Order: sequence, then structure tokens, then C-alpha cells
Amino acid sequence: DGRDGPANENRLCVKGRFGFDYIHHPDRLTVPLIRRDDAPKRGDIDVDPRNPWNVFRKATWEEALDKAAGGLKKILERDGGDALAGFGSAKCSNEEAYLFQKLIRQGFGTNNVDHCTRLCHASSVAALMEGLNSGAVTAPFMAAKDAEVIIIIGARPSENHPVAATFIRDAARKGAKLIIMDPRGRFGGTQRYASHILQFKPGADVALLNGMLHTIVEEKLYDQQYIQAHTEGFEALKKKVKEYSPEAMEPVCGIPAATVREVARLYAKAKSSIIFWGMGVSQHVHGTDNSRCLIALALITGQIGRPGTGLHPLRGQNNVQGASDAGLIPMVYPDYISVEDPQAKQFYEELYGRELSGQKGLTVVEIIKAILSGDVKGMYIHGENPAMSDPDAAHAREALAKLEHLVVQDIFLTETAFHADVVLPASAHAEKWGTFTNTNRQVQMARPVVNPPGEARQDWELIQHIARGIGLNWNYQHPSEVFDEMASCMPSLKNITWERVDRENSVTYPVDSPDVPGNEIIFGDKFPTKSGRARIVPADVSPPAELPDADYPFVLTTGRMLEHWHTGSMTRRASALDAIEPEAVAGMNIHDMRKLSISPGDFIRVSTRRGEVLLRARQDREVAEGMVFLPFCFAEASANMLTNPQLDPYGKIPEFKFCAAKVELAKAAAEAAE
Repeated sequence: DGRDGPANENRLCVKGRFGFDYIHHPDRLTVPLIRRDDAPKRGDIDVDPRNPWNVFRKATWEEALDKAAGGLKKILERDGGDALAGFGSAKCSNEEAYLFQKLIRQGFGTNNVDHCTRLCHASSVAALMEGLNSGAVTAPFMAAKDAEVIIIIGARPSENHPVAATFIRDAARKGAKLIIMDPRGRFGGTQRYASHILQFKPGADVALLNGMLHTIVEEKLYDQQYIQAHTEGFEALKKKVKEYSPEAMEPVCGIPAATVREVARLYAKAKSSIIFWGMGVSQHVHGTDNSRCLIALALITGQIGRPGTGLHPLRGQNNVQGASDAGLIPMVYPDYISVEDPQAKQFYEELYGRELSGQKGLTVVEIIKAILSGDVKGMYIHGENPAMSDPDAAHAREALAKLEHLVVQDIFLTETAFHADVVLPASAHAEKWGTFTNTNRQVQMARPVVNPPGEARQDWELIQHIARGIGLNWNYQHPSEVFDEMASCMPSLKNITWERVDRENSVTYPVDSPDVPGNEIIFGDKFPTKSGRARIVPADVSPPAELPDADYPFVLTTGRMLEHWHTGSMTRRASALDAIEPEAVAGMNIHDMRKLSISPGDFIRVSTRRGEVLLRARQDREVAEGMVFLPFCFAEASANMLTNPQLDPYGKIPEFKFCAAKVELAKAAAEAAE
């Protein structure tokens, strides 16, 4: 209608501007598919998404849904609910996420349900829940405009969060001090606007942040009044950071002590400071500790709860916040209430009309291990692609191939769907009604503008069909009815109705009453903990799980690139984006390339203790010496065939951002093998 969008204010990233045509791609699933009886063994071959007929056959909806639900029901009745698991999707709507977790909990009787937040910000949520009892951002990214100091750590907003990046750059242009902390280099993107760039050693986040905390405590730059009124645990932090002076941490993190002290003073003394972080912080075995340090920085300086202040883990997928809020997590019900809480369990048992499991479910990576051990035998995967997104992807694919029954619901025949017994064609974002909650806590209405292709159906309807097929008496007529149920059990949606979101297009939670705008800045007076205080949790410096050595001398790190998103199943089918980045590449520093006699465009072999991939080398001045960067969107050279599946003990997130690797010119490697 010509008005600015509530989150982007008429700004679009390249994916929204040029990448929308994927929904019309000829690879779209348009009919249900059933694995042929004479198909090769699962995992033995790849399937051509345009010609899958040597593996799958077309089926009627009645046959496909009967087979999909029947296989799950058979395992449920024979082995119990814990032999089943589900992966939901952060690309789908709040209503679809809620229905999916409800199906797993009510229908299967297990909490084995998870989604991609486990691979993105699970450690951030773990630390935020521990400290603030809330997994949400405390301020939107637009709050950058009111900040005097902005810290970005472990995130590359220009590539991964382009709309948010515009607000950050605007603030820097107007005088805000922009401090960027990242192991990758000093060029391009948001870094051009930085007043300080701290290119610390990979995996040394806690050392750097503890050096800042030490400075703030030693120089008494903390806000004593705020600490006394709003926090607990400061004395333990004070004691812990004594041993982490910037001088002691300098050889660990590689940043001069004077620089660490300077940025600590800037952050603490500013009238308003805000911290943004990404998966460079969270995707480590010490990811929760990284986030604990960031939370401690904000709490001891009182840089939270006011305009221009706060903590903002930048979400990467369009509905990570909403899917997490809706309960698509194995250890919590909607709104992050523990499944082990007796009162919460009783509430949901009354709402769902059955006894529920009081045990935490398995996470994404744990489910893969449980399949390989024979404990999980059947899965329902909705819009996720673990064959590409899971660490040590070879193990993930081995697990998918081992399942007795796999149902995949998606819009394309993904690498995961290759392994399915039944594939259900679903709807894309532009084809459905539903609400989505973005990184700013803005609940927004999506409306259909085109119809799903062929016989493809709405996701919420398919989830309901599976629920009915295993014996549940669901009878939702529209996503609005699902939203009403969510609002009845989720305090975050208090004073928000479907009609209000439809009328206003976007409502930010929490909302104090039905007729006032939502609160963009939260925790101004107290925190949603029993005491009303936030908890400060100190962290020790610990190394990554796997360090470089003589055999594997490089650090491998992975991530996204501007043109492609996540596993590439959508953006690589967007014509303009794929034309710009059509081929798998690995970013390397020019000095490393010269040492190894590698020229830009040469094929190289990147290997770790888990596997190897062949792809072209790209000279990338943003990659530090001794590091190699792989985007994880290329199926032909899957970065996650290489990554380390070791988990953060709290967030249960894998260490995607650090493992030991070897890089060789492909021709030289082949000659050596001969």
C-alpha cells in the first residue's frame, strides 16, 4: 500500500529484492511422491530434483498421507513415542511451528522436536534464559540510531543481515562509535564504518571479552547503582575476571591490551551502548560462555533497558524468533517454559488432553546420534535440510538413510528429501496466511499473493492430516484459529490477536494493553525472573574442541554469503542470485595462497578429520592468514561434510566456526595420492 515496512522502512536485502522468483522454479514439488519399491537403497545415490522417477513415483494425496501417517503410527504403537522425532522449520509461520511441536508432543508423546535454532543461536538463547529468563532481543536493530557506541561481534551484517546493517551504518555516519570484533579481516561491508576493528584470534572470544570485563571492574567503570538494584552475581564475576587482565589476555586473543582497555572504556562510559552478535559468537563449544560475557558487559554497566542500549543476537532465518517462541525446542514448551516444570506440564496436559512427557527431548545433533544407535526409527521433517545443515553431514546422511520411516514436507526435493519414504509438496511464504516474528520481536502478518503450484498444499493442513492419521482429533479451519490457541497459552502474545495483526500488519511484543503499541525496548525496570533481577554468570577461557596441528594446520570456519542463504535450496534457485554466485568457492588469504602456489580460480581440496570437498579458491582479503572460509550453501561441496559435531554443553550447538583443516592444490593432492 506504499507505506514503509515496519522492520525494513523501505530497505531490502538482495535476497528480497532479486531472489523471489525461486517459488516459480521448475524444481518445485507439485505432487506427492512415494519411494519406489525397486528404488536403490537410500543413501546410495543422489536424486536429480528434475528427474526423480528412478527413485520416486507420483502418488495421490490419499495414498501419500496414509503412508506417511501410517509409517509413523506403526513405530509409535510398536516402540513408543521416543522412537520418533521431528525437525520443524524457522522458515515457516508461527502457526505452523506451533502445530508441529504440538503434533510431536501430543501425538507422539515425546519432546524430540527441534529446528535450526539449534544450529544458529541455541547457545545465545541458553545464556539469555539463564541470565534474563528471556530468549528475546532486548531492543530492535533500529535502536542503533540512539546509541553512542555499537559493538558488533561474530557477525557480518552487510552480508548476513543487510537491512539491519543499514541502520547500523546510518548510526555510524551520524557519529556513533562502531566497534567490530571478528577473526575475519578488516575490509568491506560494515567494517568500512568502524572506528575500531579488533581482529582477534579465532576461538578467543571469551579471552577478549573477559579482558574488557576486567578493565571495567578494575577501573570501577561499572554502574554500582544499577548492579545493586537490578542484578545478582556481580561479586562472583568480580572475583573471576581478576585473572583475565588485558595484558594477560593479549597473547591469547591477539589484541593489544591498550586497545582492549580503550574499547572497554568507550562501551562503559557512553550514555548508550548496544551489542549485536551473530553465529560467530554462538557456534562454538564455548558459545554460551561467549554470550554470558556479552550479557555481563551490559548488566554491570547498566547498558540495557534504555533507548540505544541492549543485547541483540541477530537472527539469521526469517522466523527463528517466532519458531522458538512457539516451542519448537526439545526442552521447553511455548514461551520457553521448561518441559520439566510440573505446573507447565499440567497446563499443557489439560490443553492437549493427554499425558505428556516430562523429560527433555533430544536436540538436532542428538537425534542424529540416536538414529545411528537405533533408538530413533522414524522422523517427520518439515522444511529442514539436515543433510546439508548438520555438522559432519556424512553422519547425518548415514542416519537419514538408516531410518525405518522418513516423511519430508518441503517445497523442493532437497538433499534430505532424497532419503524420504514419502515427500509432501508444501507451500512457500508467498502462498500462505500466517504470522512471522522477526529478530525485533515484531509479529507480522503474511498474506498469500499466489497459489501453490500443482497439487501442493498448505503446510498447516498437511501437519493436521498427519495428526489425524495417527489418531488426533484436530479440526482447525484456518491459521487464525491456531493463533488464537497460541495466544491462549503464550504470555508473550498477551493483548495481540490475529485481527489486530491483520489490521496493523505488525505488532511488537510485549504489549501492555490491546490499544497501545508494543514495547520495543524491554527490561527498563525489572527482568522476568523470580527475583526481578538479572543473573550475571562469569565464564572461564577454554579452547576450541579441535586445534590446528601439523597435519591440519588451517582453521576452517563456515558461514553464509550475501547472495545465498542457509543451505541454498531457495536462493540457488533464484535466477539473479545464482547467476552472481553459481559455483562453490573457498575464501583464502593471499599470503596462504602464495605459500601453497594456489591462484584464484584453482581447484583446491579442503579436508578435515571428517571428510573432504573439492572447490575453487577465491582470494579474499577478509579471511585471516591461517584460515579458510567455506559458505555452507553449496551442495556440490558441502562445508558441513567437514565441520566438527562437538557440542556446547549448555546450548547443545555444534562448533561450526572452528575446526582444524588442510588445504591443498587439487592437482598436487591428486599427484601425491598416486
